[in-house]
Amino acid sequence: MRLVAIFFLTASCLCAAASKPNFVFIIADDLGWADLAFHGGKAPTPHLDKLAAEGVELTHHYVAPVCSPTRTGLMTGRCWSRFGVTTPQNARALPWDTITLPRALKTMGYDTCITGKWHLGSKSEWGPNHFGFDHSYGSLAGGVGPYDHHYKKGEFSETWHRNEKLLTETGHVTDLIAKEACEWLSQRTYAPFFLYVPFTAVHLPVKEPAEWLAKVPEGIIGEVARHYAACIMHLDDSVGKIISTLEKTGRRENTLLVFTSDNGGSTAENNGQTYPPDEYPDGPLPGSNKPLRGEKGSVYEGGTRVPCIASWPGKLKAGQHAAPVQIIDWMPTFCALAGFKPEKDLKWDGFNLWPQLAEGAPPLTRTIYTVAPGFKSRSLRCDPWKLVVHATGQKTKCELYNIVADPNETRDLAEQNPDALAAMKERLDDVSRADNDAVAKD
Repeated sequence: MRLVAIFFLTASCLCAAASKPNFVFIIADDLGWADLAFHGGKAPTPHLDKLAAEGVELTHHYVAPVCSPTRTGLMTGRCWSRFGVTTPQNARALPWDTITLPRALKTMGYDTCITGKWHLGSKSEWGPNHFGFDHSYGSLAGGVGPYDHHYKKGEFSETWHRNEKLLTETGHVTDLIAKEACEWLSQRTYAPFFLYVPFTAVHLPVKEPAEWLAKVPEGIIGEVARHYAACIMHLDDSVGKIISTLEKTGRRENTLLVFTSDNGGSTAENNGQTYPPDEYPDGPLPGSNKPLRGEKGSVYEGGTRVPCIASWPGKLKAGQHAAPVQIIDWMPTFCALAGFKPEKDLKWDGFNLWPQLAEGAPPLTRTIYTVAPGFKSRSLRCDPWKLVVHATGQKTKCELYNIVADPNETRDLAEQNPDALAAMKERLDDVSRADNDAVAKD
């Protein structure tokens, strides 16, 4: 009888797990719009090209202009400015009682893991295990040295960890992050899982192994450019290894996988230096956001509109989704698919994308609200218009673009359309009222 009970219990667990999808969310760091081959990039990215060809490319996927804000949006389903998070930061970003994405999924029986860059609190006591992750590994802070795994200099330099215990390891950061992800996947049993893989590639400092430099096409010239291309190729290969592990373990068919970037690339041609200067002391990398305007740190399209692919074999048909979506949409989407129903209003700014992506529902009429570092710039997209507001002291400058007809923001129409400008400014005031309503306190 005991064996029969164990059999039925195991069968029940397996059936319950099969009814809930797995989630793998992979995010690159500072990857530009045109850095990938399927957007015209010079570095080969065969695994991501294949993923884009077989999955759904979200061609108007928006994130924050810099890293910690984007990660805040993903973890909470809310605009990062609600938490007062607008810049890369080492301080704790979220209030202790925040219902994060992994916390929500854990209530539905999910195993949760992060392997890579956290940057929502760079001390162990502020780390991922305190916010819903069963297993955590990588950098508690931001982008680290590829071999020494140190984050800049000073208080938060030593942040390489496993489950918030600092450690010293050898190996290239991209390989280590991917290896941990694949090993964790290989250990999964019957429970559904959420794997979050925030790579540090292609964030500075970039220093690639000889084996990857040897694979860079000869037409890419210059040491920095070749290391950058090798970093992209290395990242692509790591994504391929994660997909291969899903296939080998038999979990690919029930896994929704998303790939994106945390902000636009830092580019030489659009070096506005609007991002924190200490992020790039030696100048920007040779990334490309063409033909989009702007770069990392900017609320223009090049800073906030990034490559994004959603892939779930048998569930999502290959194609493109052109409606505006944002990083804050993934928490409501994953939670809906997992069957999570909040006990209280979580004040999500995001929406469940699944009806649009898989069921043919028409896109929602919505706004895309973006806040730049220090609230120095803000933008609001409400088709066909996009409002950009720059603030310097008591002065503000407003720009208005027909983002549908002019996606590269080449023609400011503010003076020609005063009524539209006034309406968009009113919308911006309304959307921004909730800013700073959930700031973390010591």
